[in-house]
Amino acid sequence: MSLCATASREAAEPLAGTAATARTWLLVEQTGPWGAKALTASHLDPALGRALEAAAKGTGVRVALIRRPGRHADRRDATRHRLFLAHTTPGRSWIRTTTVADPQTALGLDFAALGAGEHGDLWEPYTGEPLVLVCTNGKRDRCCALLGRPLAADLAAAGTEVWEVTHIGGHRFAPTLFVLPYGYAYGRTSLSLAADAVAAARNGRIALDHCRGRSTWDRPAQAADLAVRELLGEDRADVLDVVHTDRLLPQPPSPQAPTRPQAPAPSPGSTSPQAPKPPHDTTSRDTAPHDTAVTGEEAPAWTVTVAHSDGRAWRVTVEQRADGAPAPASCGAPLDPPARMAVTAVTAVTATPDSTALSG
Repeated sequence: MSLCATASREAAEPLAGTAATARTWLLVEQTGPWGAKALTASHLDPALGRALEAAAKGTGVRVALIRRPGRHADRRDATRHRLFLAHTTPGRSWIRTTTVADPQTALGLDFAALGAGEHGDLWEPYTGEPLVLVCTNGKRDRCCALLGRPLAADLAAAGTEVWEVTHIGGHRFAPTLFVLPYGYAYGRTSLSLAADAVAAARNGRIALDHCRGRSTWDRPAQAADLAVRELLGEDRADVLDVVHTDRLLPQPPSPQAPTRPQAPAPSPGSTSPQAPKPPHDTTSRDTAPHDTAVTGEEAPAWTVTVAHSDGRAWRVTVEQRADGAPAPASCGAPLDPPARMAVTAVTAVTATPDSTALSG
């Protein structure tokens, strides 16, 4: 059987900068089977699923269904639904929870405020163990079921606060793991690696091994965060923040052909539109689908400013490349070179005795 996860592993596809993007997660418990698009193909009312998708669009909130690990008989008698809201911004992360009889309640949420990190004392604060989500939706990709469900079952047997989830991106990195409240995702996850990630989150840290990035940011920023962490050996979850992302404009081909490209308009997600622009840059939180490979002179690049809570900062250059071995993005997809986030330079922008730079 050909599996996208096997092809990705054999191609040594990098994990950094591949996490799903969302500042805030709304998780709705829904038992029973899930379809490929679970919000509208499960025992959840399809009209409610469509309404939740519409309400969350453009707010920074991502909606997913969850269920406890185990057998999932096709039953419709669930009378209570656990709901979680989790915000993942560094220094402002939180989890709120409630249990409801009718998940229609979620339509009354202020999605814009939640995406901005304002919960308004909604529901109850969640104070338990870190929440662990494992993608197990086999209708979306068989790797998630074949590899994810055994991991979720093993974690549950070990006493971890684990839920199966409909989709957290990156089927080819199955089994995929997502840990809240900090919002770091992991790929090709073993039971021991998952245990390390949970133990780290319990102590306000992250596990760097097999880490895909923090969902708070877009994919170039995820890669930049992990590059600075690798440089410093820094695993404290909230001491690093991405304060600015600039899209690099392509240089003119030569002085004889000084065609100047037009700067794209800033995207709604730009984190710091007032910050100074580096030469040939435009301020933009790029929202293009980073899984799509773009080659040649059109391949995008960014400079990402990463700040430490101690006052240091680094400017990280990230390029989207498609120079890896061809592999399917999911089971049954065509063989194409996957897009990857390549960090080409990490440069300190505040001078301190232990600031260093990396290029490559």
